[in-house]
Amino acid sequence: MTKPLKQIHLAAHFPGVNNTTVWSDPRAGSHIEFSSFAHFARTAERAKFDFLFLAEGLRLREQGGQIYDLDVVGRPDTFTVLAALAAVTDRLGLTGTINSTFNEPYEVARQFASLDHLSDGRSAWNVVTSWDAFTGENFRRGGFLPQEERYSRAREFLATANELFDSWRGDEIVADPATGTFLSDAKAGAFVHRGQHFDIHGRFNVPRSPQGRPVIFQAGDSEEGREFAAADADAIFSRYATLDEGRAFHRDVKSRLAKYGRRPEDLLILPAATFVLGDTDAEAEERAREVRRQQVSGATALKHLEFVWNRDLSGYDPEGPLPDVDPDVGEDHIARGRAQVRMYRDPLATAREWRALAEANKWSIRDLVIHTGNRQTFVGSPATVARTINEFVQADAADGFILVPHITPAGLDEFADEVVPLLQEQGVFRADYEGTTLRDHLGLAHPDAVRAGERAAS
Repeated sequence: MTKPLKQIHLAAHFPGVNNTTVWSDPRAGSHIEFSSFAHFARTAERAKFDFLFLAEGLRLREQGGQIYDLDVVGRPDTFTVLAALAAVTDRLGLTGTINSTFNEPYEVARQFASLDHLSDGRSAWNVVTSWDAFTGENFRRGGFLPQEERYSRAREFLATANELFDSWRGDEIVADPATGTFLSDAKAGAFVHRGQHFDIHGRFNVPRSPQGRPVIFQAGDSEEGREFAAADADAIFSRYATLDEGRAFHRDVKSRLAKYGRRPEDLLILPAATFVLGDTDAEAEERAREVRRQQVSGATALKHLEFVWNRDLSGYDPEGPLPDVDPDVGEDHIARGRAQVRMYRDPLATAREWRALAEANKWSIRDLVIHTGNRQTFVGSPATVARTINEFVQADAADGFILVPHITPAGLDEFADEVVPLLQEQGVFRADYEGTTLRDHLGLAHPDAVRAGERAAS
C-alpha cells in the first residue's frame, strides 16, 4: 500500500537579534517600525503559512563590555507586536517566545488568553527558560535560579498557566438581559496552586478563549528539553539541517510520546530553515556565497572567533591566519548573553580542530567562520527547493519548516511567490486555510475535546 503524502507545515520567523539578518543590505527595512512586521505577516498569510514566529531576547548582548552592534540591536515587546498583527491578519497564527524564568504564570496566562481572544484563536506560546545570570540582572530575582532547576520551574510554570486557562469552562457567560444574569457560575475563574515554585490562589479574570489554551512550542534540544516537549508541547523546534540528523531527531522525540499517553501526530517537529533562491541551482549557489559573506563581515568573523578564544582578537586580520595563542578557559567570558558560547564546551579542542581545518583548506579567519557557521538550509531554484523540502517531510526528517529569510521584511516574498505554488501543485501544501484557529492549521485537537475523550475513556 502506498503511504499517503504528508501535508507540509510552513511558518515564518521574523529574524531579530542574530547574524542571519543582513541589516546592512539596501533592501532591508526597520526591525522596529510596525510596517515591517505587517508586511512580513501579510506575506506569510498570503502564502497560507501556519504561523508567524517571534523570538525574544531579554537583554542586549555584550562583547568585551560593549553592546554588540554588528547584529540588529533590540526588539519591541512580543505581545505588543503580536496583538497589533492580530488586527491586520485574519488566519495567520501568532507565536511568541515568552520566558518562564523571569515571568509569573498569572501574568503570562492573562496575556496569551487575551491574545487568543483578540485573534479569534490564533495564539501560540514558545516556552523557554533563561540560562544565564547575565540576563537575570535585568530582573529583581536576577540569577536566582540554578541552571539545573530551570526546566523544573518551566514545567510547573506551564502546568500552572494551564490551570488558569482551565479555570473557565467556556459556558459560564450567559449575559441574559431578561433575568439580569451575566454568569451562570459564581466560581468561574477560581484557582488554587501549591507547588515548589508557585503558591498562588485567586480568580483568573480572562474567560476561556477560542483555543482554550494557546498552542505550546518548545525549543530545547537537551535530554530535559526533549522530555518537556514530549510531555507538554504541541510542536518542537529543531536545529538539525541534514536528512539523517533530522530523521534521528524526529524518531527520538516521537518515540517519547507514548509514555505520556500521546500519539506521534500530537507533536510536530519544525526545524528552522534558511533559504536562497535563484533562477538556476548554480545561480542560487553563487547568491548563497554572497549572502554568507554579507552575514560574516571581517569584524563579525573576529567577534565569532572570540566566542571560542575568549580573548580580545580585534588586533588580528580577519583575512589572515588563526591566532597562535590558545583560548582563555577562565570562568568569565568576553561574550555575554550569547547562547553560542555554550556550544564550545572544550575551547582548546575546538581551537585545535579549527586550526587543522584552516591549515588544510588554506582558510583565513573569515573563511573559517563562514564554513563552520550555520549554512543556508535550502539553496537552489524554486523547483529544487520545493522538491527538497518535500523530501525531508515525506522521509520523516521534519513535519515542516520555520523559514528564516536573511532580508526583512521582504525576504519572504520570493519564497511565497515561487516555491509555495510548486508545493501546492504537488498536493503537499494547502491552497487555502480550511479552519480559523492555529490548532486547525496544525491539525491539533482542541483541549476540551481531549479532556472529553479522557473522561470517556475513564
